[in-house]
Amino acid sequence: MTRPATPDARRPHALQTLFNLRREEIGPVLIAALFFFCVLTALMLLRPARDALGMERGIESIRWLFIGTALVTLAVNPLFGWLVSRLRRLQFISATYGFFVLSLAGLWGLLIFAPGAIGERSGQVFFVWFSVFNLFVTMVFWALLADRFTSDQGKRLFALISVGGTLGAIFGPWLTSQLAEPLGTPSLLLVAGGFLLLALAMAWLLVHVAPDRAGTDASAATAGPADESERIGGSAWAGLRAVFRSPYLTGIAGYILLMTVVATFVYFTRLQMVAQVADDMDARAALLGSIDMWTQVAVLVLQLTLTGKIIQRFGLGVALAILPVATALGFIGLAIYGSFVVLVLLEATNRAVQRGITRPAREALFTVVGREEKYKAKAFVDTFVYRAGDVAGAQTEGALGRLGLAMGGLVSVVVPLALVWAALALWLGRAQARRSPDRAR
Repeated sequence: MTRPATPDARRPHALQTLFNLRREEIGPVLIAALFFFCVLTALMLLRPARDALGMERGIESIRWLFIGTALVTLAVNPLFGWLVSRLRRLQFISATYGFFVLSLAGLWGLLIFAPGAIGERSGQVFFVWFSVFNLFVTMVFWALLADRFTSDQGKRLFALISVGGTLGAIFGPWLTSQLAEPLGTPSLLLVAGGFLLLALAMAWLLVHVAPDRAGTDASAATAGPADESERIGGSAWAGLRAVFRSPYLTGIAGYILLMTVVATFVYFTRLQMVAQVADDMDARAALLGSIDMWTQVAVLVLQLTLTGKIIQRFGLGVALAILPVATALGFIGLAIYGSFVVLVLLEATNRAVQRGITRPAREALFTVVGREEKYKAKAFVDTFVYRAGDVAGAQTEGALGRLGLAMGGLVSVVVPLALVWAALALWLGRAQARRSPDRAR
């Protein structure tokens, strides 16, 4: 005779009620959130210095640095694809993170033992290096998550995991403000490298604790760890070919391209306003760091209140469409009022929606593609296509400025782009639902 379930057994626990988190998912989610915390802490330790160094030769030089960054990401993609084809999963993840840790150590050694070699040119090299580093470490993180969690889990859990990244994005600037003076700026490179090593440790732990994703949630919950001796294989160029052969992956690339074009408009608008109120590099770095910290607070508030509920209730399409609508409204407000306060509100809203809603929804799109596409196609989309959007946005914004159109011209470009962007978001949501194995159940 089967014992009837007790009321306590039937009652959902608090985490499931608040965050739609099942008991067996608590460990993997905490590890993934800590993983993202370490990645974003490392990035945000260095980002204010990247922006300040990039502005040393004026805003116009940054537009050309974006072109250099896009070309570097295009050149690096075949190498990353080769690593994915030849090495096991944890090996190519370790190789990627290890390379950036060694690079940080090398930059630290240059600053300490050969400070005379540091000048405007090396500052530009650091700008490009950081821009590539930023994309690859986050891309590898999300690719691993798409490989380890099901489509349903991605929709439910990616927003919650993103909270770890937001806390890291808040903690990083605060840690910079606390350590820059007693340790010196060069030592921050080693601190960032230490957080990357912690992130790598979390990746290894996640692989061995979280079950492999599978066709259904039930199988995903009971599957054992993957056989890490298995290689993905394939061609180093498979990711690029997959993006152009698959309408679904092309749609994701188009969404990211439009997103980065518009985000670059926000970025250059911010740089121009900051340049007007801060003359020297230290003052610009402090102001940029302050903006970073407070906008991340806005991201955290949104993530803890609305993100998971929006994705679960309205679906990925609506979640992805919120950012284009919010950005268009923000630019209209900026064109009307044109104040620094409105800019901060626009950037805070843009980042809050992008990291709190759009990013988890966008990463859930990759849970329904093949394993090779998760790493190779995703690398091409998240690095080269992303930086190509930066280049297109930077050159468009610069051309409008040279024509004297300024903010009014930007609004006339942003609003039509936002309409196309939102329509593409709705299509991607429906396409993901058709591909999802959860739909068949």
